[in-house]
Amino acid sequence: MGGTAYYAGKKGQEAAECEAYQDARLDELEPQGQPASASVAAAPDTDALDKLAKLHEEGALTDEEFTAGKKEILGL
Repeated sequence: MGGTAYYAGKKGQEAAECEAYQDARLDELEPQGQPASASVAAAPDTDALDKLAKLHEEGALTDEEFTAGKKEILGL
């Protein structure tokens, strides 16, 4: 039981670190002088991409379905 709690805590910490890293990268990439709302509006839906990737990793989506979904989300 203790191992499960440790693993869950470790995964939570990794997710928080990943999110903090992504936020820092977005801050670096945001163009100078442009309002944050403008850059956010142009950003792809990362939540949808994450969900799509998770479904693909779990085997719920084929490679073709994953690629088509990703293109749709990214507007390609």
